Formats: sequence, structure tokens, C-alpha cells
Amino acid sequence: MPRLTRIYTRTGDDGTTGIVGGKRVSKDSPRIWAYGTVDELNSSIGLARAFNAEEKSPASRRIEKVLARIQNELFNLGAELAMLPEDFREGMPRVSRSHVVALEKLMDALNAELGPLKKFILPGGCKTAAALHQARTICRRAERFCVRLARDDKIGEFVVPYLNRLSDALFVLARWANKARGVKENFWQK
Repeated sequence: MPRLTRIYTRTGDDGTTGIVGGKRVSKDSPRIWAYGTVDELNSSIGLARAFNAEEKSPASRRIEKVLARIQNELFNLGAELAMLPEDFREGMPRVSRSHVVALEKLMDALNAELGPLKKFILPGGCKTAAALHQARTICRRAERFCVRLARDDKIGEFVVPYLNRLSDALFVLARWANKARGVKENFWQK
């Protein structure tokens, strides 16, 4: 485990940053945009967890368990994106098909409790749901940056599918958080 005794290094003052494996790249490279946005997504989920912690209920405990798992998966995903494919070593964490399937199962379970969506909804509701909706939009941006990165560089096979399912899962989880707290959804008015 790395041990940080000092946060600043001054090595990035020239507009570059180090990635896993030791190579330095421009701070505006597609790889940095991709894993930087995954980091932003992870932070937004941390905010949703903070709002969720304000309520003590079985629903909030269920949400906490899901979000804690997702944050760890996103940290692994960020680390995976922060390295060149040739620097990946066996045993390093990365997202896999099982992570994608777990998100699908989560959505199926929550949707069974929600019922069908018959109208477009506006993001919002309780604080947890609103934060999850914001996380969903950041997740879509992270997905777009990973698609762009994959055009020029190799990334993990399940990076884009994971982010695609995660954005859907965050939407469903936001709806479920509102329902669990008795907050009505705001429907889009034409």
C-alpha cells in the first residue's frame, strides 16, 4: 500500500502527470480526462453516501451497501485507466463481466419494486436521489471519455459496459431512493 507523507510533489507544475508504470503524460490527455472523470464520479457518489447517511432506515442501509461497493469498483476502474495496457500485471484489480452483471441484477431487483416508468422524470427528489442523478450524468461523461480514449488506445474490455450499466443503475437507484422515502418524482411537462 502506498504511503503518502506529502501530498504535493511539484512534478506536475509543467502540465504533466505520472500514470501507473511511471510514464508522464499531459494533464489534458484523453487518458487523464477518462480517469479524472471517473474520480469525479466517485466523489459525487461519496456525496450521495453522505446525504444517505443522514437517514437511518433499512432503505438507507441498502443504498449504503450498494454505493460502498460501487465506490470501490470505481477506484479499481480509475486505477485500470491510469495505466497503459502494457503496464497491467496479473492480479491487479479491474472491472469484469461479473461487475456488469451485478449492476444488471441490482437494477432488476429495484425495478421489480418500482414498477414500469410511464413518463420522463426530472432529476431531483430527496437529497440522496438528487445526488445520484447528478452522479448519473457524470457517469455518462466518464463513459464518453472512455469511448474516446478507446479509439486511440486500448482499455479494458468491460470499462465502457460497466460505465454504461452504472449510469442506468444510478438512475434506478435514485428512483428507488425517492420511493423508499415517500418522495414523489417530478414528471416532465411538455
